[in-house]
Amino acid sequence: MNRHRWRQSAELCRRIHRRFSSSTASLHPFKPPPFSPQRRVVVTGLGMVTPLGCGVEATWKRLIDGESGVKALSIQDLKMSGFDEDTQLYTFDQLTSKVAAIVPCGTNPGEFNESLWLDSKHGKSMARFISYALCAADEALRDANWMPSEQEDKENTGVSIGGGIGSIGDILDASQLICEKRLRRLSPFFVPRILINMAAGHVSMKYGFQGPNHAAVTACATGANSIGDAARMIQFGDADVMVAGGTEASIDALSIAGFCKSRALSTKFNSNPQEASRPFDCERDGFVIGDGAGVLVLEELEHAKKRGANIYAELRGYGMSGDAHHITQPHVDGRGAILAMTRALKQSGLLPNQVDYVNAHATSTPLGDMVEAQAIKSLFSEHATSGALAFSSTKGAIGHLLGAAGAVEAIFTVLAIHHGIAPLSLNLSNPDPIFKEAFMPLTKSKEMQIRAALSNAFGFGGTNAALLFSTIS
Repeated sequence: MNRHRWRQSAELCRRIHRRFSSSTASLHPFKPPPFSPQRRVVVTGLGMVTPLGCGVEATWKRLIDGESGVKALSIQDLKMSGFDEDTQLYTFDQLTSKVAAIVPCGTNPGEFNESLWLDSKHGKSMARFISYALCAADEALRDANWMPSEQEDKENTGVSIGGGIGSIGDILDASQLICEKRLRRLSPFFVPRILINMAAGHVSMKYGFQGPNHAAVTACATGANSIGDAARMIQFGDADVMVAGGTEASIDALSIAGFCKSRALSTKFNSNPQEASRPFDCERDGFVIGDGAGVLVLEELEHAKKRGANIYAELRGYGMSGDAHHITQPHVDGRGAILAMTRALKQSGLLPNQVDYVNAHATSTPLGDMVEAQAIKSLFSEHATSGALAFSSTKGAIGHLLGAAGAVEAIFTVLAIHHGIAPLSLNLSNPDPIFKEAFMPLTKSKEMQIRAALSNAFGFGGTNAALLFSTIS
């Protein structure tokens, strides 16, 4: 009886399938998906945590004044409290670079107070890079006056915050438990603490944002890619508002040791830390590792206008490229950088001679700085060599924030437009021979009208990103 019923059911399914197949075959093909008209994206909020201070105002003032956030590295900065004293001393002694751009921590104004961001419910699952992101995002959202309570607004607000490395310190501590055969003491929060997308996850959970939840991981281009990707989500109609940026907390023993072994870090200025990060200077010998986070609130133009939001700038262009050359070094012709900048310009609808300022990626490495300078010179041609184009690298003041660099420097670029001040390149006392006459990075902050500005971010693996901001028209 059961077998008979099974046969009847099988026959019924075959009939339905034949009928469905014959009926659908006669239907017209689907129409193309609807194409949304281009939606313009503007910046309505800024937030940051940097080696110059906690907060946009504190950081920007010190940057423009030519101050440095670089200091001598200490054993305590290596975050090795779980190891015995001899191991800590040995590790510190083995590091060839002993300078870092460290976020000032404490309870005073302009200092980062981590306890404010470690709530009782989620605190144990938050590594330092997540705390930085929460702090910067909160400042940006308050600056934008965007704390939605309506469900529809929350569903139309997304988060795009990436990181370059995550929490290597937690991985080091966990590996020690294996070596000591104490794996049972591994925290159940180990994995959530090291996942890079958890910065975006915690921000979305804190504010109830249910739009796109995204985390780019493109080494030192991460912050710029996170912002550019977020802008495209708005342009495509996935969200009206995006909280976007990058975060990093990689001042720890293993991260620094790894970069030392790759000979990427500065080693000549251990006795004079504030001079170690010197983009475009002949004495540059590697970058200075730094911590921090930068977060912007991006918003669809009409949405921002409707609610009367303060608009800092418009994000007009986003360009990407790949060097397809080497895991860490750019090609000497700078083609990857040129492609990224050219594509940002093309999307923006602006010409090279309409750009007033470039915030260069230049990290203070011998090859990278020279290649980027050549790329700027090639693309902007007479506009650059005549001195009409202002450009600088702000890493002289804050070091290299890795996955957060592109976001923090995008904020500097937006502030340059907003305040009409192009920030200086710190420690540029003996410029690279590529610079001649009027083609020279800024050695002092310059008050000038800035209608359009470009921010570059390049990363290991040959990944390149460029963001073009302008005044709103």
